[in-house]
Amino acid sequence: MIFHYIAIRFGKKHWIVNLKMLNLNSLITSQTRLKMLLKFFANPHTSSYLRSLASEFNESTNSIRVELNNLSEAGYLVSKESGRTIAYSANTHHQIYPELRSLVHKYFGLDKIVGSVVQRLGTVHIAIITGDYAEGKDSGIIDLVMVGDIDKEKLSNYTKKVEALVKRKINTLVLTSDEFKGYRKSLKLDKAIWLWNDGRAVDMYDAGFNSEKVKGNSDSHRDER
Repeated sequence: MIFHYIAIRFGKKHWIVNLKMLNLNSLITSQTRLKMLLKFFANPHTSSYLRSLASEFNESTNSIRVELNNLSEAGYLVSKESGRTIAYSANTHHQIYPELRSLVHKYFGLDKIVGSVVQRLGTVHIAIITGDYAEGKDSGIIDLVMVGDIDKEKLSNYTKKVEALVKRKINTLVLTSDEFKGYRKSLKLDKAIWLWNDGRAVDMYDAGFNSEKVKGNSDSHRDER
């Protein structure tokens, strides 16, 4: 049997872990660090600043600064300085970025939404997560938007089952292709997590629009370091 292992470093500590057994709760004991990984790795382009993170997590800037430094030194975060501010975001080029992002999605239960809801319905062209979870906030309410010819009775049944599994409420919005055209701006697609795209998004909705361009979130608050 072949196992795949990766090396993970936080601060001065190193772990060699089996990918199949990797779990965020068992690996990360610091709640601040966990919140930060959820924040940055839910969406590849999420960015934020020291003071906005301290406000969001209701923690001191010192504790946030320590974790930002640890994650940056380990290579999991990258930063960009602009005047008096520094914006932090996930290092999407890190060798274990895909694994960390997958772990965050599993932590939120997004993998179960795809496997137990989206793939079992009718013709689903697009499935996206908007709202708090698209911003990496574990608020307990997942906003799921789907576009296509979807059996709403099946959707309701599957959603109830998945809610019990992930222990979070799932709000669903089902749109036709024409309805989606009118909702694009209000859905804030540039901040959404794209769970499913059957490849027809560009042809159906906009000639320069595709899921690769909208897989992200940007925190534009400007504050002091």
